[in-house]
Amino acid sequence: MLRSQVKYTVRDLQQLKGKRQLTHIHVKSGDEATAADQAGVDLMSCPFDTPIAQARLPEIIAAAPTAFISGSTPHGMATPEEAIRTGFKALEMGASSVYCSASPFLIEGMAREGIPVVGHLGFVPRHSTWTGCRAIGKTAEEAQELFQKMKELESAGAYAAELELVPHRLATYLCGKTSLLLMSLGSGDGCDTQFLFSDDILGDYNERMPRHAKAYRDFAAEYRRLQEERVAAFHEYVEDVKEGRFPEKGNTLSIKDDQFEKAREAIEKLT
Repeated sequence: MLRSQVKYTVRDLQQLKGKRQLTHIHVKSGDEATAADQAGVDLMSCPFDTPIAQARLPEIIAAAPTAFISGSTPHGMATPEEAIRTGFKALEMGASSVYCSASPFLIEGMAREGIPVVGHLGFVPRHSTWTGCRAIGKTAEEAQELFQKMKELESAGAYAAELELVPHRLATYLCGKTSLLLMSLGSGDGCDTQFLFSDDILGDYNERMPRHAKAYRDFAAEYRRLQEERVAAFHEYVEDVKEGRFPEKGNTLSIKDDQFEKAREAIEKLT
């Protein structure tokens, strides 16, 4: 199957498990989705956790209509019913599946209704208060706990799970012990997909690059350059207005003399 021609289904992805590693990028806009699509990226995910993000989803879907795109659900869904409504809303807007970092309790509710769900294992940023910001699974005890959580997601009906900051050897081993598609974010190349955020790939921030990521461009520097150009352009505009250089003749409109005189005479009678 050529991803550029036919949209993946969950069944397609399940059949690809163990055959080749898929590429996966989290995008934030239609422009990024188009770029990822044209570059031949296999899978995408995008935000669906705020009203603004939800309003932007149709733009992202339209930008890459044959791409398999997962929407990231809001943190703090309180009940399975709320999770189900959110999941169906994402699917109705064009998402192929949803990502959810919540417990198997909520994931099971969505999966029970046929909503394709991606869970989260390893380091989970939204739950970092319990673990700290670090790799997960470096001890035998923690590795066993990670395995149990993986099986809980599998039993809950998730079809995949993001596996974040797990030692490469352990991640590869776990990938062979589950029917879940494991999506590696900083967990090596032994999983089913290799996952990065567009921010990482584009160097789209000023903070220190995460160890697990790789920047292929330096958009942060480009944004700084563009901001300097904005300031310079606005300053030149201000100076042109002050010195009478703007507007020029080509920036204004004209009216024929006879039409102006007719208008002036009519206005004078009214004043």
